[in-house]
Amino acid sequence: MTQPFGDYQLEIYFNALNGRVSDHPMDYATLERRALAALDPSLLSYIAGGAGDEATQRRNAEAFALWGVVPRMLVGAVDRDLSVTAWGHTFPTPVFMAPVGVVGLVTPDRHGDIAVAQAAAATGVPAVLSTLMQDPLEDVIPHAGETPSFFQLYTPKDRDLAASLVERAARAGYRGIVVTLDTWIPGWRPRDLASGNFPQLRGHALRNYTSDPVFRKLTGASEDPQVIVSTWARIFGNPLTWADLEWLRSLTDLPLILKGIGHPDDARRALDAGVDGIYCSNHGGRQANGGLSALELLPEVVAACDGRVPVLFDSGVRSGSDVIKALGLGATMVGIGRPYVYGLAVGGVPGLIHLLRMFLAEADLLMAVNGYPDVAEVRRNMRRAS
Repeated sequence: MTQPFGDYQLEIYFNALNGRVSDHPMDYATLERRALAALDPSLLSYIAGGAGDEATQRRNAEAFALWGVVPRMLVGAVDRDLSVTAWGHTFPTPVFMAPVGVVGLVTPDRHGDIAVAQAAAATGVPAVLSTLMQDPLEDVIPHAGETPSFFQLYTPKDRDLAASLVERAARAGYRGIVVTLDTWIPGWRPRDLASGNFPQLRGHALRNYTSDPVFRKLTGASEDPQVIVSTWARIFGNPLTWADLEWLRSLTDLPLILKGIGHPDDARRALDAGVDGIYCSNHGGRQANGGLSALELLPEVVAACDGRVPVLFDSGVRSGSDVIKALGLGATMVGIGRPYVYGLAVGGVPGLIHLLRMFLAEADLLMAVNGYPDVAEVRRNMRRAS
């Protein structure tokens, strides 16, 4: 399945010839600068910040410079295939939108989760939608149209609530469950601590809880914000162990994908326990400082999986060329995090659609210029920089 994603640049140029010069940023630095100016201060530290002195967050982005592609000429790569088949679905692009727990607050109407789904419908780029939504999960997914959506689970301590959230996602039509492993407790985030900002403790992005019958039972059906927040805080973080995987697997027949895997032994053990996907990520550097970049961990995780399941990746992706490099190192699909939130903050749904098309255009054009008709050729021509 080939799509000429690179033709987006022609659309931009011809629109300019007709007097319609795009106001959307064309590079990440400009996008970030505009987004930081546009975001509400209460969201700025939460979205832009990371753990500790943010060395790991920076390393995530800088690690891509450690790798490069070697061009192959006289190939005539007129058609490039970036499609991906995973879990019985064929996706037109290898890019997806990673879960971001406060994206619902980014738009002025505070329906940012719906905006993400609308952009998914318009571009074919799937979204992994967070447990921490501003709208109930059932209200969000219809806006994604035919583009598959995935539900990210922060596993609560209450097993009945976990089962309810997973069952609701399955009934609503989500195509897989992504279990985040590294956020049962918040990491040390100086920016948030300095401002005393924790959106969920202020009652934000909790609609999947307040709309859930099990959670409402836990609160005694109270509408008191203090009761809701205190109940949420009490049950949110479940420090999962390997012993919990059998129970998680029993909750659903949907593909079960574990997010936060960085060690090859953990990947192998998860596969032996029956999971359907491995998601290599360090949460964009938001949860723990002092570690390697996720990209540095990716090749060993891919090797451990040995083609048994799809391997998803995120953390530090800032461009279409970063997407290609992550694919070249073995990722099946590559997640975008902060950049798509910034695109939404700067330009609403049109800004987010532009951001996704921009990443895909750059990725497609990089393949064309370097003579790569498909991802297999990218992988054959990846080299570590000296």
